[in-house]
Amino acid sequence: MKSIKVIGAKGHNLKNITVELPKDKMVVVTGLSGSGKSSLAFDTIYAEGQRRYVESMSAYARQFLDLMEKPDVEHIEGLSPAISIEQRNPSKNPRSTVATVTEIYDYLRLLFARIGHRHCPQCGREVEAWSVQGIAQDILKKFADKTLYILAPVIRGRAGTYEELFAKFKKEGYVKARVNGEIISLDHTPTLERYKKHTIELVVDEFYVDEFDRERLVESLETALKYARGLVHILETDGKNSVDFTYSESNACAHCGIGFSELEPRLFSFNSPYGACPECNGLGVKIEVAENLVVPNPTISINEGAIAAWDNPVTTRTHRWKNSWSEYYYDILRQVCRRNKINMNTPWRELPKAQRDLLLYGTGGASYTSLISGGEQEFEGVITNLQRRHSESESDFVKEEVYNRFMHEVTCPVCRGARLKPEALAVRVAGKNINEITAMQVSAAVEFFKQLQLTDREKIIAKDVLKEINARLGFLNSVGLSYLTLNRMSQTLSGGEAQRIHLATQIGSGLTGVLYVLDEPTIGLHSRDNDRLIETLKNLRDLDNTLIIVEHDKDTILAADYVVELGPAAGEHGGNIVAAENTADFLKDKKSLTASYLNGRKMILPPAAPRKGNGKFLKIQGAKQFNLKNINVKIPLGKFVCVTGVSGSGKSTLIHQILYRALARKFYNAKDAPGEHKIITGLDNIDKVIIVDQSPIGKTPRSNPATYTGVFSHIRDLFAEMPEAKRRGYKAGRFSFNVKGGRCEKCQGDGILKIQMQFLPDIYVKCEECHGHRFNEDTLQVKFKGKNIAEVLDMSVSQALEFFDAIPKIKRYLKTLNDVGLGYIKLGQSATTLSGGEAQRVKLADELSRKGTGKTLYILDEPTTGLHFADIDKLLQVLHGLADKGNTVLIIEHNLDVIKTADWLIDLGPEGGDKGGQIVCEGTPREVAACAGSYTGKYLKKELDEMDAFMKAQGITLAERQEEKPKLTGTRVKKTNAKKPAKK
Repeated sequence: MKSIKVIGAKGHNLKNITVELPKDKMVVVTGLSGSGKSSLAFDTIYAEGQRRYVESMSAYARQFLDLMEKPDVEHIEGLSPAISIEQRNPSKNPRSTVATVTEIYDYLRLLFARIGHRHCPQCGREVEAWSVQGIAQDILKKFADKTLYILAPVIRGRAGTYEELFAKFKKEGYVKARVNGEIISLDHTPTLERYKKHTIELVVDEFYVDEFDRERLVESLETALKYARGLVHILETDGKNSVDFTYSESNACAHCGIGFSELEPRLFSFNSPYGACPECNGLGVKIEVAENLVVPNPTISINEGAIAAWDNPVTTRTHRWKNSWSEYYYDILRQVCRRNKINMNTPWRELPKAQRDLLLYGTGGASYTSLISGGEQEFEGVITNLQRRHSESESDFVKEEVYNRFMHEVTCPVCRGARLKPEALAVRVAGKNINEITAMQVSAAVEFFKQLQLTDREKIIAKDVLKEINARLGFLNSVGLSYLTLNRMSQTLSGGEAQRIHLATQIGSGLTGVLYVLDEPTIGLHSRDNDRLIETLKNLRDLDNTLIIVEHDKDTILAADYVVELGPAAGEHGGNIVAAENTADFLKDKKSLTASYLNGRKMILPPAAPRKGNGKFLKIQGAKQFNLKNINVKIPLGKFVCVTGVSGSGKSTLIHQILYRALARKFYNAKDAPGEHKIITGLDNIDKVIIVDQSPIGKTPRSNPATYTGVFSHIRDLFAEMPEAKRRGYKAGRFSFNVKGGRCEKCQGDGILKIQMQFLPDIYVKCEECHGHRFNEDTLQVKFKGKNIAEVLDMSVSQALEFFDAIPKIKRYLKTLNDVGLGYIKLGQSATTLSGGEAQRVKLADELSRKGTGKTLYILDEPTTGLHFADIDKLLQVLHGLADKGNTVLIIEHNLDVIKTADWLIDLGPEGGDKGGQIVCEGTPREVAACAGSYTGKYLKKELDEMDAFMKAQGITLAERQEEKPKLTGTRVKKTNAKKPAKK
């Protein structure tokens, strides 16, 4: 079949739809947010493809897989093997990096193990191979008149019991071996654990070193080298400390006398004990107690509570005995200070450093009389005490509290963030070690390997490895990720960046005949980088693959072969096919709301005139974090400000790492230190900062928009005021599904029960006791306007807004949710089912529902993620409303519809990575559009020209717009002479 036919799809809000999609084409699924796009693409088409693939396996194999339940669809014809590339939250594992996720690091390890040039980590000289005669000569020189063991390391770091090996050694006449660092007799060999890794060295000889025994020494060395394949250990046991030397027929430093084992890929792995830095275990950072968090205010004295860690100590989860422990610690400090003549009324920063170190680290051997035991105790110091409690406490709560309140990350002092042992970092290719290569940006790494000079032998060995590395780097470059460094941690990536890395990996696989389902791959991309991504998607399609892309981006929709639009509205009013046709026909479709924005029938217009602001500024001076080039930035207050620039130009570094962290530390005493800068002035011109990001609003299905925004508390209070509730004596807690009392105890308020089916998918069935309502029968008897609490949670926001129209304190929350374009989501919808964009807008609604002061700074990072043109229009009206009240709205954004409506733009660049970090231009949108060196300006000029043509065609003049109340509109199609409605 040359098409995929979906018949009778009814999942979520889909209205029993049937649609046919062409194969081997790029198909875009679009529509309003919440119209059913993901339900069709992911929850129906992809889910069915995945389910069929898994069901083709044996029953035994299926029990080890996460199986999907059958989607609610009658039938799907022509389905190919399906792969989804979604906006999954990137891995939170601190060991996961861009290089490891893309497998580039695996190939780099292999490259360094095979053609790397080893150098001595001490002297820096290149390592040379030892001969047997050379080893003998060196031993006679270094260990004259000493007793030695000559060891053959036959097993190094491998699992097994090795009973046969011990028996073989004994049969050959040997009497001793060293097992895991301990010399043992082969007559009494230990029982080794099968699944633990062990190191076994055969004791070939033990003798007193003398020049007359040279022949015996050479013979023993030859035997050891034969057993251990070119490696021999020399163990000297005379004296207090044993000395262990390694000689290799291939690797050893002749100058320092240090021998090395053969290069292996695992030596370059920071996830393996053989390669990881022993100090930080391969993390590159250490978690330490921070002095500035233990003593947050050095201007006050000890008696005034300078040592916050003991003035407000960590106790138990219930904070039981907090006052008693505070008094206990104060008594210790009082005794130590009295005995060491430390004035407890002197401000902390005026105390001598020796006295501060004594109190914090216990230096100087101070002691005190314990109130508990009555005996003398050595004083360990406040910071030492916290470190010990964090490492030794059996209470997870205590560990978490100590970590959250008093600890921070510092770069490992041994490896300096490189994660690896010195011997791994001493291996080089083209003069660079593996850490220096992974510290490069993708674009720089591409150039490095392009210019790599190798010998003829090395070229033969590295040919296939370099082919894989170059291919993966090329794919990362092609999807707009050239600015990322290879050692960038996965947990710091945005959802869009993580998705494009996944996409690059899939392109590298070279599969054909596959169905790829993608979720907004353009998120986080500048308009300049969009073109490269679209070209990459077309190349994937040209390999005879089918691409189904859920997308709102204008360029991607125009580049598609076929477009499906769902709607006509969101939530229960969506789920229908509005259009399903070739792109050319789609653009002419008058029923399509999306097409009307693409073909110029509708357009988002900016306010009639930019705001003047309040004349005050936030000034960031000397910003130098990461790639920022010591820049000075002025952010006007009381305006709608956009920070723009190509991906990787330094936008997030400037706003999140420097500005937000500095403000959070000032207003909320946050412990994260701001990025490198000289000073920020103008902080007194705002009274609070609110950041609205795309992190989930809750980690459990029990969290939902109603609980997050706080409206559920008011709804529960309302139900508790009902006559029936008062008659029964119910309080607000009765109407919570999280605590005993009102919830159904069989399902514990979940409404569903999970039944495990082994090799079949787990089945979720409605609780037969509460029928999925979450509450028990008695609780559901209480009703407001004929609806019980479960029926209220099942309402969409728009339905609830109408239902609670007469309750102002509830209506206020619901109106803000509706205003940010979330009228379609249900009040009780699980937080885990919300997209990143939806979660961000729930947070925004939560902040909007609070009463503002007119001096608030709102920081948003790409709030248009997942939004349709019409939804962007609604969101912009809300954001501009905040600025109209005197607040400052600061947005990091690539969307031109948002950028063109801003009062002020700050454009960073000109490129990403090392070539970015500068201010290209700043000013109004039209001033930036006129800037020749700005990529943002280039695309913005085209957008403004289209807007001017639209306004001219509709007969809209600037004077007319200024007469109106300044507002945005995406629905104005033509000028009319209709009279304004009379005021009520």
